Amino acid sequence: MQLQKIHHVAIITSDYDKTMDFYVHKLGFKIIRENKREERHDIKLDLKLGDSELEIFIEENPPKRVSYPQEACGLRHLAFHVEDVEATIKELEGKGIACEPLRYDTYTHKKMTFFKDPDGLPLEIHE
Repeated sequence: MQLQKIHHVAIITSDYDKTMDFYVHKLGFKIIRENKREERHDIKLDLKLGDSELEIFIEENPPKRVSYPQEACGLRHLAFHVEDVEATIKELEGKGIACEPLRYDTYTHKKMTFFKDPDGLPLEIHE
């Protein structure tokens, strides 16, 4: 077996308007396709960022993410590569997205920080 790359990551969100505003309008993902799935009572939204895809399932009232005081097993966060973390923080904050303080990755010594999507999913920007 020769896995070549990750095709997509899938997440669940709870609000169509907030999801579209955050991922498409604020973060700049492009819509590949959108499917309202009546049989599953959700909307499946396929988004693209560069060569990467994000699959979002928008569901009414999904169980809340367990994050604190200890995280649940499974997806911990999504990380995005950027050329300039400090400039990206300013841009995010200019769009009303709060970021954690700038810090350095203890292994790579690269700049990084975290912010959250409307449902509390941690997102990272990393140089």
